Amino acid sequence: MTSNAKAPRVLIAGFEPFENDPVNPAWEIARALDGWTCEGAVVQAVQLPCVFGRAIDTLDAALPGPPLKLVLCVGAAGGRTEISMERAALNIDDARIPDNAGQQPIDLPVVKDGPAAYFATLPIKAMVRDMRAAGLPAAVSNSAGTFVCNHIFYALMHRIATRPALAHTRGGFVHVPYLPEQAASKPGVASMALADQVEAFRVAIRTALTVRHDVRETAGRLH
Repeated sequence: MTSNAKAPRVLIAGFEPFENDPVNPAWEIARALDGWTCEGAVVQAVQLPCVFGRAIDTLDAALPGPPLKLVLCVGAAGGRTEISMERAALNIDDARIPDNAGQQPIDLPVVKDGPAAYFATLPIKAMVRDMRAAGLPAAVSNSAGTFVCNHIFYALMHRIATRPALAHTRGGFVHVPYLPEQAASKPGVASMALADQVEAFRVAIRTALTVRHDVRETAGRLH
């Protein structure tokens, strides 16, 4: 983290490894960008445990401090071919597998009596546009799943929506592909080099800090 403790921040919260993988590209991206300065804001990386509830506690501990311009939570999505900007977070935990603490909630709300869903407040289409223009595969995604990734995405957006201190903070969730070393043991599964993923985030962060109103162009899907 930079020594400029008063600079506005971009918080990147990347998950630890899970499901017996020794590495998680989400955390590798976050820590590679820690301390990077963009448009006057400094990136701060924090590692999230892949554990329901505990991930939210870790995020909450990282929120206080200098003003937050952006918060990007990041998780791995094995099999995806692109950097995926998530559009919506659902108020549901429905775990296909246990988390790293052995918990497996089924059909429980992330926030009791909270709204059914939140949309990301990042300019996700502009971010995708600019990553693609830089030669980096990216897309808008309409499902962050129902595991700990969606759990933290919903919790983040609920905090942005309900806490006055975060009224000027934009937030969202990004799913990223496997790294080549992960795909090497999973024949046929897509991957993306860490250097390319880090560069994609540099482009996306710069766009999010400079674009106030998202572009209006198609990013929908039939299914």
